[in-house]
Amino acid sequence: MNAVATEGSNPTGRAVYIDGAPYRRRAYGANHPLAIPRVSLTTALLHTYGALAPTEIMSARKAADVELAWFHTSAYIAAFKRAEAVGRVTQAVRERHRLGTLENPYFDQFFTIPATATGASIQAAEQVLAGKIAFNPAGGMHHARPDYAQGFCFFNDVVLAIQRLRRENLRVLYVDLDAHHGDGVEAAFAGDEQVFTLSLHMDTAYAYPFVGGQLQDTVAGFTSMNIPLPRDTNDAEYHLLFDTVWIPLLAKFCPDAIVMQTGTDVIFADPLGKLQMTTQGFLAVVARIVDSAPRHVNGTPCLLATGGGGYHPLVLARAWTGVWAVLSGRELPDAMPAAGEKLLRDVNWDLDEDAPYFEQLFASRLDAAEQQPVRDDVVRLAEALLYHPYIEIAS
Repeated sequence: MNAVATEGSNPTGRAVYIDGAPYRRRAYGANHPLAIPRVSLTTALLHTYGALAPTEIMSARKAADVELAWFHTSAYIAAFKRAEAVGRVTQAVRERHRLGTLENPYFDQFFTIPATATGASIQAAEQVLAGKIAFNPAGGMHHARPDYAQGFCFFNDVVLAIQRLRRENLRVLYVDLDAHHGDGVEAAFAGDEQVFTLSLHMDTAYAYPFVGGQLQDTVAGFTSMNIPLPRDTNDAEYHLLFDTVWIPLLAKFCPDAIVMQTGTDVIFADPLGKLQMTTQGFLAVVARIVDSAPRHVNGTPCLLATGGGGYHPLVLARAWTGVWAVLSGRELPDAMPAAGEKLLRDVNWDLDEDAPYFEQLFASRLDAAEQQPVRDDVVRLAEALLYHPYIEIAS
């Protein structure tokens, strides 16, 4: 963890980071949880580490209407485009498609920005098909439905990326690390025996979307598994639950490719999360997934990663910097580069400036951590997972 990255280093030569100019524009208006720098801040922080070579960066493209129509209805796409063209959302569209609401607000380049983030996930899938491992930090919009926006998500880029892989007959395992249930992706592939969805998330008894996502919520053919996490789930508890199912699931499902959603709202400082994961605990799970992923013939993991939720810009940029390091085979120093510290301080984020951990956010890309106990209810949940029909079959 302490090796120093060299400027422009590219250890594998097979990792692709998808970036785009639209991500540098302000979106979601004011006073919205996503009205913060995310992809732009992550990209800039990676550059301060010298951890992003020009040859690794691919410019994002806007998804074509025909690609969006693989999952979304033509009426929804047309309404979305029309809203950007006229500069507003009508009440009829607001009611039918949930566009232009407080949750999913109108902003400049209303269609272009999410369509570009979506196109980037399709590009990432195409890079995987070409023998590479790919990261689209602007993706991971896992709540969107065919005909309406939901949970800050306009287009479901994850579904479309999986569909792109499925068009080449790949068998896909989707693992969702976001603090919120990946309900839109689960619903999209319900009953499709060539796609399995695994979601570890805050229990919907206390967290958005407040329905579904329970351990017993499986669909015909057992093509999904949900692990509802108790409040304040820590690293040790999360790892116990993940490790209980991951290897048996891989052994049973035998995927050709993995799609991983890396929402950072599982990390303790996130304002919309209610879990107690550290950045290094989160990255340990990412590394476990990458290390155990199926391989291309060239030895590269056959894996596509997207971003996702994450509403604390400093935490998110640090975590996604770590995600890219894992994907690209780099070892980064824990200490924050001086240029990285200045970059993060210039964000002028003060929501938790009086918290005891706040200065650590600028000193290191990792968090201070203590030994964490595993609570009895988490042990019982791990035991229950052993009796999940899919895990039982695999054992």
